[in-house]
Amino acid sequence: MKTLFAHRGMSSLAPENTHAAFALCAEFGLRWVECDVDILADGTLVIFHDDTLERCTDRTGFLSDLTFEDLKTIDAGGWFGPQFMGEKILTFSEFIALTQTHKLNINVEIKASSKNEKKRLHLIEGVIAGLKGCHQECEVLVSSFSHALLAEFKKQSPNTPVACLFEKIDFQSDWESSLRSCQSHCVHLSEEGLTQASVLEIKSKGYRLHVYTVNSLFRANELFLWGVDGIFTDAGQLFSPAY
Repeated sequence: MKTLFAHRGMSSLAPENTHAAFALCAEFGLRWVECDVDILADGTLVIFHDDTLERCTDRTGFLSDLTFEDLKTIDAGGWFGPQFMGEKILTFSEFIALTQTHKLNINVEIKASSKNEKKRLHLIEGVIAGLKGCHQECEVLVSSFSHALLAEFKKQSPNTPVACLFEKIDFQSDWESSLRSCQSHCVHLSEEGLTQASVLEIKSKGYRLHVYTVNSLFRANELFLWGVDGIFTDAGQLFSPAY
């Protein structure tokens, strides 16, 4: 059975990383959701991808300057369509509660945007604390492009599986050292330019491989035939639940 991750929820049908996008996952039979978690000025953990607000809200400015109180006044859905006006930026605790209600497995991507080391540590601690709200059957995977941050997370939460995210992989360099430093057995890699030879290299070394972001059935089938274990997609509605 291959794994389908709803990338930021059902993000081709509803505004990404919102309640609406995540709630649709169960309706379309996707059991895994991916989200991005970052930290606000007051230490509140939220589900949001960008460093700035303008792409996915009705506000401008930096996410990191916000506090919990600001979330009440920000619309995170109207940009996608008028029917989604009123969607809010979710806190991490709200996201966990939502996924538990719908019995979803979760891939949490820890954002690496904060330059403040103390805030980065608080972000890790907050993720670990939030994941304690998951039900016993919930599968969890934590990932990050910052392998140093991911290694610190693994040090503090040794029993939580982690995955190293890469923009692209250079097999001339020692890419495996990142996985070893994070005690990771899973690679998350962009589908852009990915070749069968690269897939075979990763799989031959015993790693799981999940590829992002795949919105074509043809490309998904090709990747699965090559041996890829899972894909992230914005368009989960294109895939059968039994895929």
